[in-house]
Amino acid sequence: MYRRSAAAAVLLAAALTLTACSSGGDDADADAKAKPPASSAAPDPADAPAPSAPAADAKPTGPVLPDAKLTPKTGSFTAEEKKYLSGRVPEKMDPAAVLQTGQEACQRVARTAKRDKDAATGAVITGEIAGAKDAITHLCPDQKPILAAAEKGFPEGPRQSPAAGNYRALTQATNCTWEAMGKDGAVLASGPETPPKAGDKITATIPAGTAEFNSSGCYAWIPA
Repeated sequence: MYRRSAAAAVLLAAALTLTACSSGGDDADADAKAKPPASSAAPDPADAPAPSAPAADAKPTGPVLPDAKLTPKTGSFTAEEKKYLSGRVPEKMDPAAVLQTGQEACQRVARTAKRDKDAATGAVITGEIAGAKDAITHLCPDQKPILAAAEKGFPEGPRQSPAAGNYRALTQATNCTWEAMGKDGAVLASGPETPPKAGDKITATIPAGTAEFNSSGCYAWIPA
């Protein structure tokens, strides 16, 4: 009787182990599918930093530390770090904590750009990497090519009086659509002409005289 019970216990334990392994595999597959492909425009959500101070692109509304008091508890800040912190540190906050948010923004830009420069550019354009402009300018100038590309682009959604020209969407989404409208609301151009397939490059030509360019599912645009 004892041997039979022991054997049953062993079989039950084995079954539970197999079930757990199977469940874990499903979770892993779900995580893998949730992450954007290497050439998509969205940064990996796993790169999101844990909030430890005010958002990197937010300036305090209350009193801030004067520049003369921007000193860490140990060591010292570089000249560029002080420029980044100027006007950004609440009066009773450790400047090092605020500096960290900028450094984290730099790290996210660098990690995303290493996988896909379009993804990093799109994340800066859309603000998904908060405070990237100031962080790159003062803390990680090696990422200035990403910032330069982002400053020429714009996010999806309505855009008033856009510059005429050819643009490329920073996405592989197959549901990206766009249209350019004149002052009277007439559609001057729209696209894509044929439904895009996964991995297709999506472009748009904005005619001269466009009053509003509207797009959906396209994430962000840069000059083609």
